[in-house]
Amino acid sequence: MDLTSKSEPMDVEIWIPSEISRISPLVDRLIQMIELSNCVPGEEVAVELALREAVSNAVIHGNQMDARKRVYVRCRCEPEEGVSFVVRDQGRGFDPRENPDATSGDGIKSEHGRGILLMKFYMDEVSFEKGGTEVQMWKRATRTPRTVLRCDDHTIHRDSANCTVRAAAVVGRQASPCGW
Repeated sequence: MDLTSKSEPMDVEIWIPSEISRISPLVDRLIQMIELSNCVPGEEVAVELALREAVSNAVIHGNQMDARKRVYVRCRCEPEEGVSFVVRDQGRGFDPRENPDATSGDGIKSEHGRGILLMKFYMDEVSFEKGGTEVQMWKRATRTPRTVLRCDDHTIHRDSANCTVRAAAVVGRQASPCGW
């Protein structure tokens, strides 16, 4: 399949068993496809961090690493629009309002709680649905350089001017096991 010659949206639905060893192969493959599609140029690292956190949370916290339970991921890259994800687990869910603030109080000392903070920082929109068993995330394609880091008097800009998706083709409409 030639992902560089088409201009249609890329839509992938896939599932993995809730095993930590399955997280990186899934995320790495999806990020490869996102890079080839050029749907969020210059934002791939941010998207990867947010996706990795969402899938990790689903495996570890949602499904309690029960390999009999699945984590479902839907990824959609849209030309000149951006990328969206839906990550769903088969766990009991949670109320995100009850999650301690990772930036203050007891949250600073906690070993957990930073994943949601990272998702919200790196993505433009993050919402928790279906009783907390599903996270929906969206990253827009930027049309101008974006400031990504400011330290002292140094500001680093990321060039995101080219937002055309040259990739895509519907890769899969049916959820299928991840064989990577």
